Amino acid sequence: MQLLDRFLKYVSYDTQSAEESGTFPSTDKQRVLLAVLRDEMTALGMTEVSMDHNGYVMGTIPATKGCESAPVIGFIAHIDTSPDMSGAAVKPRIIECYDGEDILLNSALTMRIEEFPELRFFKGHTLIHTDGTTLLGADDKAGVAEIMTAAEELLAHPEIAHGKIRIGFTPDEEVGRGVDYFDVAAFGADFAYTVDGGMEGELEYENFNAASARIEIQGRNVHPGYAKDKMINAIEVAAELQGLLPAAERPEHTEGYEGFYHCVGIEGTVERAQLSYIIRDHDADRFERRKVFLWTCVDLLKQKYGENVLTLTLKDQYFNMRRMVEPHPQVIDKALQAMERAGVKPLVRPIRGGTDGARLSFMGLPCPNLFTGGMNFHGKFEYCSLTTMRKAQQVIVNLAQLWAE
Repeated sequence: MQLLDRFLKYVSYDTQSAEESGTFPSTDKQRVLLAVLRDEMTALGMTEVSMDHNGYVMGTIPATKGCESAPVIGFIAHIDTSPDMSGAAVKPRIIECYDGEDILLNSALTMRIEEFPELRFFKGHTLIHTDGTTLLGADDKAGVAEIMTAAEELLAHPEIAHGKIRIGFTPDEEVGRGVDYFDVAAFGADFAYTVDGGMEGELEYENFNAASARIEIQGRNVHPGYAKDKMINAIEVAAELQGLLPAAERPEHTEGYEGFYHCVGIEGTVERAQLSYIIRDHDADRFERRKVFLWTCVDLLKQKYGENVLTLTLKDQYFNMRRMVEPHPQVIDKALQAMERAGVKPLVRPIRGGTDGARLSFMGLPCPNLFTGGMNFHGKFEYCSLTTMRKAQQVIVNLAQLWAE
């Protein structure tokens, strides 16, 4: 199956995960595509194909003759799409030889160069975009399609020498639970790569340290005509807390290695309010200081309004994989070589987010992240370059060869 056909097939499945779900996977509909991938892997001729009760799908491309002693390498991608926007009834549109101009998504919505200047890089590429009403699903079905198409190529061409290759597909990455039950020992790889990046050439082995925070605010509602010195307006307390956090350290004002506080949810009434945050920083010490500062802000408001007015729940989510990957420089070196062989200019930079690979690295499987060609993830402006997807496929094939040399 051609790469484009495979990608369009995968995005036709609604695999949105759900933040508040108590099940794993968080939505049953993810299992549908996972089962399709299991069956497709078997049909391609992979061995050791499995889908466990948690939905994880794994399979093997056996080593070619003479390469049985090469390190076992894995390629991993997630099949779920973000809860931020619907991924159902996706209507992909294809532009052959993109002209570098604004892209009309629908009669009311245009993706403009001035707002998304990265589009200029893709002039001349074949682009796939949404109709502006759903996600595209390139995050991470582009990675899934690239891995599967590379696997098909390796299985069809035994003259391409490679060691044992393990393939893995996960649910629930978008809600931070993608490898909660991933069996690293059963996967059996020495090293692996998540194929879940964006811009052509991206190679990422640093990611944010991450925490989530939830602040519950219990107000005191009194008739406004008689509220003096009695009312505690939970909405006002929430606004006051947000005002204590540095405005310059919000996502919209940061880049590179700069961390942030991001308010991702707010709801409430005079009587009761709730704030949800994510806290991010690449540097471990700054990350800890950010958490301490949030506690300090909450404690300050407790002194002002009362000990029982605010309740903070703070949870670590994942940590920077750099210290787990750097002791294995060959993982990075071979990725750089694989890109150069594919005619791709490497773009090494930190992930301003997280991947399954971050947690897998701390579970004993060093796992940097490779580009897919997908852009503008988690929203209606999502698109991907088929031209870059083909290069990502070639990088996977090149890595398979390089680890056997």
